[in-house]
This record gives sequence, structure tokens and C-alpha cells, in this order.
Amino acid sequence: MTQPILVIDEGTTSTRAMLFAPDGACLGTAQRPLTQHYPAPGRVEHDANEIWALTLECAREMVAKVGGADRIACIGITNQRETVVFWDRRTGEAVAPAIVWQDRRTAETCHDLIVAGHEPMVQDRTGLLLDPYFSGSKMGWALGQWPQLKELGDHLAVGTVESYLVYRLTGGVHITDATNASRTALMAIEQGGWDAELLDLFGVPAALLPEITDCAGQFGTTQPDLFGTAIPITGLAGDQQAASIGQACLSPGQTKATYGTGAFILTHCGQDMPRSKHRLLGTIASQIGGQRCFALEGSVFVAGSVVKWLRDELGIIDNADETAGLAASVPNNGGVSFVPALSGLGAPYWRPDARGAITGLSFSTGRAHIVRAALEAVTHQSLDLKATFAADGAIWADLRIDGGMVSNDWLAQDLADMLDLCVERPHFIETTALGAAMLAGVGAGLFTDLQAASAMRKNATAFHPKPNPAAAGRCRAWEVAVSAVLQASGNRD
Repeated sequence: MTQPILVIDEGTTSTRAMLFAPDGACLGTAQRPLTQHYPAPGRVEHDANEIWALTLECAREMVAKVGGADRIACIGITNQRETVVFWDRRTGEAVAPAIVWQDRRTAETCHDLIVAGHEPMVQDRTGLLLDPYFSGSKMGWALGQWPQLKELGDHLAVGTVESYLVYRLTGGVHITDATNASRTALMAIEQGGWDAELLDLFGVPAALLPEITDCAGQFGTTQPDLFGTAIPITGLAGDQQAASIGQACLSPGQTKATYGTGAFILTHCGQDMPRSKHRLLGTIASQIGGQRCFALEGSVFVAGSVVKWLRDELGIIDNADETAGLAASVPNNGGVSFVPALSGLGAPYWRPDARGAITGLSFSTGRAHIVRAALEAVTHQSLDLKATFAADGAIWADLRIDGGMVSNDWLAQDLADMLDLCVERPHFIETTALGAAMLAGVGAGLFTDLQAASAMRKNATAFHPKPNPAAAGRCRAWEVAVSAVLQASGNRD
């Protein structure tokens, strides 16, 4: 058997190392939880030194499983995007907390930049909106607020999580791949480099930042003392782009949706940069051999977390596995609409101030109706995004789903019926790690290109659309409920 690929999958709540055979079989997994730090309302931090230590533990466990580093072909890395790490170039040690993608501390800064009229320029060059979600404002805030960063001077390095891990693994290679760079709001993604005007806008010196590279290639080797011998690092990508690659969304129109805590939907747009007129995000899907492919992205704030809320806060279910049976136990939602704006509404509304609502309740409403309406809300948010993508010229050819929610057959079929699309769910749902393995395989020369590497994806279950006589009525009720939520939010202002 050809040597396996080692993947480091650096998530928000855990770090994992996984082994993949070149045929796509998963040969092993090691996982450790990451500590979440919430120092103040709206602030979310990680300890990057903990990230490194636990990543090393997991990777060493997988190296030992195969009998040594000399039996591993290459390493691929995928990571939580937008999270920012600050470290000392001399030691690799993190010198400040990592500011996590969920952190909102720069909301006022972003608001001020919008009021000052900067958002059109930012969107034109980066494909992104002015929001604290993205890395640039986080970097600028830290450089202005944390004196230990200023004291390091030229010894300070700044980057996203994959950049930090590559630096630690190699002992000094300072790079970032194009997909992660495209999420900083500092990169002119059509031209492919850091943009001087954007750097000045956010107050980030170019000298601190890594070199932008491809997603597949020879990026350096691990220090021999880490695993016993050097291993080449050959694949890098942010988690949502890696998942899209793992779903073999490699041609225009092919679309993946990850239904986890929230939902992230990416549509491949080919080699022309998409320019959204409806507040979707343009991003780099991959870059190989200097050739960039682009995607449109829409983000839903609340998907699987609404099921967790039903379980933990309302107590109307004991576990997520109940939801499919409960939804199927009633013929319809009983007139109930559920707008799950528990942390605001994402694309296409971008209303973080919105609050959730359950409407249409009566004495005949049972818990099954509420659960069904909650699952239907995931579909309706996806349907809203399908229409928005289409308005920007990105027509969905199909929908390839993954994430914790998609084991629910009822939801998968509801998506197919309401979207009027074939919905595919791969038998192996860890598509983020698989995508990193595919990139690493290309970078190591195990595959000629991503199309060849897509053989690793294997089989999928297809959910074909069926006629749904209630679709029009459901959509009208959803539109009314969302309008009421947005109106109530506006009245609070």
C-alpha cells in the first residue's frame, strides 16, 4: 500500500490528526479538545501554545500508529479560518492570546469604517464585507492595544492558524495559503497579494505577515526531532474551502453546504472573481500552480445550534437523533414558523441584531410541530441563499452536504424537496480533513490534480426531490415570519 497522508484538522473546539490512505480510506484519528476563553462579552480567545502542544500530541499519536514518520508520505493542514495568532519569530512561542474568528471586539471599528465609506473598496478588492469576523481588524486592534507586540518589533510574526502551525512544524517557514489569506480582508484576491491600501486601512505592517502561497506544493519539511525524521508539508486550506474540495466541488455551479453549529455554503465560480451585489462573500476556493479558482460563500449563523437549544434550554428533546422521527410524526408544521435568529440573521440579511421568533402557536401545537419547524428553518435559510446566489449569477447545480446535522435523513430529503435539487451526502462525512488530504496528495505528486484526487471521496447517498404541495405555503409563512423579525429588530433601534 502507498504511504498514508497525515492531516492536521485544526478546529475551533478541538484539534485532530487523521491518517488517510491515497484511496480515501481513513486509517486513524486522534483528537483533543481545545480550551475556549471568553475574557469579556463578545470576546473569544484561544491559547495558541496549547493549540501547538495538542496538535503535536495528536500528530505524534498518528505517526506512532503507522510505525514512524518515514512511513508517512506528506502532511496536509486545514484550519479554523480568520483566527489570528501572534508569535515570536525566534522561538515560535505565541506571545498573546489568539483572537478567534467568532470574536466581535472590533465591531465598533468596522462600523466606523463603514460610516467613513470604506466598505465598497474593501468588498471590491477582497470580496468580503467590513465585519469583525475577518482577520484584518483583529490584527490592527491587537497591534494597537497589546504593548508586548510592539516591544517585539521585527521579531513579531502574525498569521492565521495554518501559518502558525507551519512555522512551528518547520522551525521558521512563514507562509499562508491563498484560501486563508483571502479571509483576512488584507488580500486583493484577484491580483493575489497583500494590498498596501488595505494594510494601511487596518494598521497592519506588511513585514509582519507571511508570504502567500498555493494550496498544494512543497512548503517545507517538519523539523526532524518532532517526529523522528522530516515529513514534507504539501497541502494547506481553510476549513470551508477544504470541505468544498473534499466534496469534489471543482466546477462552476457545484455547491457544498456544511450544516454544523451554523451553515456555510460555497458555490464554485471558476477562474473569474465573483462580485456579489447581494452581500454574499467572494473568496478563493483554491490556488494551485498560481492559478486561482473562486467561490461565492453564504453564512447562516444558526443551524445545528437550534437543535442544541431545543435540547438544552427548552428541554423538548433529549437528543438530536429524535428530531427526524418527531418531524416525520406530523403531516406538517401545524402552522408554526420558527425563525432561529438566536444570534442574529446571517446572509443574505446580515442582521446580527435580529432576534428569534416562533409564530403560529395554538393549543394544537405539540413539540413535534416546533421541532419540525426548527428543521424547516434550516431548509428555508438555505432556500433564501439559493435565490441570493442565483441573483448573483451563481446557479446551484446540486448540493453536497456535510456536517453534524446531515445524518438526519428527514432534513436531507426536505432540502432536496424544497430546493428542487439532488442533495448528496457522502458516506464519509469528514470532508474537511479529506479535502486537506486531497490537496496534500496533489502537492506530493500522488495525484496529477484535484480532479484525479477526487477519487478519494468515494460514494454518496443521493436524495432526489419529490413534489411538495405545501412548499408555496411554507415559503409564504417563512417570509412573513422573517419580515416580522426584521421589523421588530428595526423598532428596537
